[in-house]
Amino acid sequence: MSTEAFEELVEDFEFLDDWEDRYRHVIDQGKAMEALPEALRVPATKVDGCASQVWLHAEMKDGRLHFDGASDAMIVSGLIAVLRTLYNGLTPAQVMEVDARAQMGRLGLNDHLSAQRSNGLRAMIERVRETAAQAV
Repeated sequence: MSTEAFEELVEDFEFLDDWEDRYRHVIDQGKAMEALPEALRVPATKVDGCASQVWLHAEMKDGRLHFDGASDAMIVSGLIAVLRTLYNGLTPAQVMEVDARAQMGRLGLNDHLSAQRSNGLRAMIERVRETAAQAV
């Protein structure tokens, strides 16, 4: 299960031959996100388990999950953008069906992130899943 936007991202990644280009593309995705308002960068939205500062603000709109986020690390901002592409617009039940690790593997991210970044990515995925589980 994935969104149409995520499938388009997968297609974009298929055209990028090496990890350096994919890494830059992830960073560009983060740069393209709107800034998370400072008022939402609070302890309640902070994600524990990440090496860098990470905030995720999620809400339900018309029964579908929507979240925004920010980080002080460019690559992590990009990972937030990728997760938004994967999850935004899904119902809580659909969010719970997503195999995020498999989907990220389609982008080649599982093999190229440091252990710390991988742990942070797992923490962000878990936060999204917790939000969806509370709404089910």
